[in-house]
Amino acid sequence: MSHVGQSASAAVPSEGHDEATDAGAQTSFKDVVAAYVGLTKPRVIELLLLTTVPVMFFAERGIPALGLVAATVFGGALSAGSASAYNCVYDRDIDEQMRRTRRRALPRHIVTARSALVFATVLMVLSTVVLALWVNLLSAGLSVLANAFYVFVYTMILKRRTTQNIVWGGLAGCFPALIGWTAVTGELARTPVILFPVVFFWTPPHTRALALRYREDYANVDVPMLPVVRPAAEVGRQIVLYTYVMVATSLLLWPIADTSLFYPVAAAVLGVVFLVEAHRMWRAPRSPTSSA
Repeated sequence: MSHVGQSASAAVPSEGHDEATDAGAQTSFKDVVAAYVGLTKPRVIELLLLTTVPVMFFAERGIPALGLVAATVFGGALSAGSASAYNCVYDRDIDEQMRRTRRRALPRHIVTARSALVFATVLMVLSTVVLALWVNLLSAGLSVLANAFYVFVYTMILKRRTTQNIVWGGLAGCFPALIGWTAVTGELARTPVILFPVVFFWTPPHTRALALRYREDYANVDVPMLPVVRPAAEVGRQIVLYTYVMVATSLLLWPIADTSLFYPVAAAVLGVVFLVEAHRMWRAPRSPTSSA
């Protein structure tokens, strides 16, 4: 595939490029602010924080200090936003060619690549300072590691080279569970180590359903997402297999973390719903039900 060795600086003008450039020349301050916010991918931040905060309550076995929660959420949001902004800088060449992403700030030339790079770095520094000063050094270190893994391992190495990109790249999204736990306890333990693979095995079903929907986009820019190089039925089969492993792993938390009976019942019910949807996609893989 031609993606090997592609550089993010080799952006190819997409259809409508001139129109986007002209529009960029007339952007207002509000548009620029919205563009910088868009670089952080707020919906991704929401997902990551949805993993972090409940784990903090779980680690505390009650309600953790609200100041600690606020500092962890703020620092985690800055870190996740930084990683997403770095991703936008590196992927701006393919973002400009994909229908799903061509309206982002860099393809529309509302923000320059240099400005976005500075923005991402400032967010990363602020995140590290916030977590180190108001949470703890372990949580700050885990946040830096997650950011580096997402940028250097997933974005720069895996994404354009292998169908396993989101499988191993998804490791970065598992860190919020560890960060939430260490923010409260100051140390790692068995419980967050089980939560880590739950998120890990959830990632392929979620992202492959999305990739199946946007298969043509990824094919056009030579990004080897699984639906690009394998039949839709095979993608559906793998989604089902990963879902079974995810559900089984989630149930391990009950005996290991000594939860109440509510947890295994809720996990089993939600797991069955997930499995039903996964099997439905396998039977009709060209009409994915997940568009999140």
